[in-house]
Amino acid sequence: MIHTRGSGILLHVTSLPSTYGIGDFGPSAYRFVEVLAKARQHYWQILPLNPTCPASGNSPYSSPSTFTVNTLLISPEMLVRDGFLGRNDLEPMPDFPEGRAAYEAVAWYRERIFSIAYERFLHTGPDRRYEGFCDRAGWWLDEHALFVALKDHFRGQEWSQWPEEVRTRQPEALDDMRKRLADGVRKEKFLQYLADRQWSALRRYCTARGIQVIGDIPIYVAYDSVDVWANPGIFQLDEDLRPTVAAGVPPDVFSRTGQLWGNPVYDWSALREQGYAWWMSRIARSGELYDLFRIDHFRAFADYYTVPATDTTAEHGTWVEGPGADFFEALARRTPCFSIVAEDLGANTPAVQGLLDRFGFPGMKVLLFAFGEGLPGSAHIPHNYVPNLICYTGTHDNNTARGWFEEEASEEDRKRFYAYIGREVAAEEVHRELVRLAMTSVARACIVPMQDVLGLGAAARMNYPSVPEGNWEWRMTPEEFERAPFEWLRGLAELSGRG
Repeated sequence: MIHTRGSGILLHVTSLPSTYGIGDFGPSAYRFVEVLAKARQHYWQILPLNPTCPASGNSPYSSPSTFTVNTLLISPEMLVRDGFLGRNDLEPMPDFPEGRAAYEAVAWYRERIFSIAYERFLHTGPDRRYEGFCDRAGWWLDEHALFVALKDHFRGQEWSQWPEEVRTRQPEALDDMRKRLADGVRKEKFLQYLADRQWSALRRYCTARGIQVIGDIPIYVAYDSVDVWANPGIFQLDEDLRPTVAAGVPPDVFSRTGQLWGNPVYDWSALREQGYAWWMSRIARSGELYDLFRIDHFRAFADYYTVPATDTTAEHGTWVEGPGADFFEALARRTPCFSIVAEDLGANTPAVQGLLDRFGFPGMKVLLFAFGEGLPGSAHIPHNYVPNLICYTGTHDNNTARGWFEEEASEEDRKRFYAYIGREVAAEEVHRELVRLAMTSVARACIVPMQDVLGLGAAARMNYPSVPEGNWEWRMTPEEFERAPFEWLRGLAELSGRG
């Protein structure tokens, strides 16, 4: 449950301005935290910090490793500051574009400078902080580092295509590969150490300025991940370790054939027998990375949709009962549940609402969903809010507020919007009205995407669901950062009791 009335901004780390092709844990992140504090904001919400890969369109919701941090977010400038690199090591540098995350060029550049930093590290003698990190994080780090080294060794092949003795994790084969790939394993551990070092320092900076970080946990994991390879028994796989069913959602007004996500589905019976150990570890790791964390597609704990793995659409799936309260009762015995935010968008069934009410999880409401035909009774319109929720103008999966008004809202939607705010406004003012509605609502927490603070149009959208390419690339330019109306945001926070 969120106890303090406050507000914040949704901006993924990759969307920060940076000289090095992608937002990172460097100076711009620290400056962003400073302006959040000056604007009397209390939350910085980000997307999952997990590694991304080109095969999944660089989506942070389809990661090869659930417990780790994306090494592309390591700041070159901080590596220089901390003595891992010299200033000259940063050259030559590609001509990175402004306004978009250049994943391919960033990966090439980071690999070059990381190799330099690693070679230097190998010749500097023992590093107590590195050794301490490896000891503390070994429970997730060892498997991850081996997986990364194996991926490189087998030239990027999906783990299901690896030699049988490695694919099926035969102990002697794994011991042999650890020895053969020892340098690659150590290098990945070093990079995770750098990522942890930089993120932990940034988190401490946030805490000192009264900023809580809201993270994100995707409900499912990618098949081609260390999570499935190292834990096949907790997923619904056949004897060849291939998924028997895949995750998705059924057909609706937005998609005639539904959405076939393709992720493997958990074997909740097996997880229950193990005391949900893997999920307990996942929650514990999230508690290390974030102050609060949103669980994406929270509904799957109540019931989840499965599609036969051989199907090419989600039309012929089945709803299956999830672990429900039993999971959260087990979690509550291990750790407090107050850090969890439930992404309960879509069909909020009685079973989902029952979990929210029983355990006090705040849900989500999105203003862009509020102005349809059913406005008076809409769960997303502010007059129907309850305090224990987070109100958003929009999310990373939505258009921007201005983009919605210009490209998606019908004439009737616009009329209802005008009637609700009491006047007609131009497209360039819509974002301010929506932010005001969110800030003055009774919702204890209010989060505004940075694009809506800036009043940007559809070109600044972060993600188009079901569109495989061109997503996750938007980045705030230095000029946009400079002109962002943080004083206006501060005034709204103070006026609405959020400051």
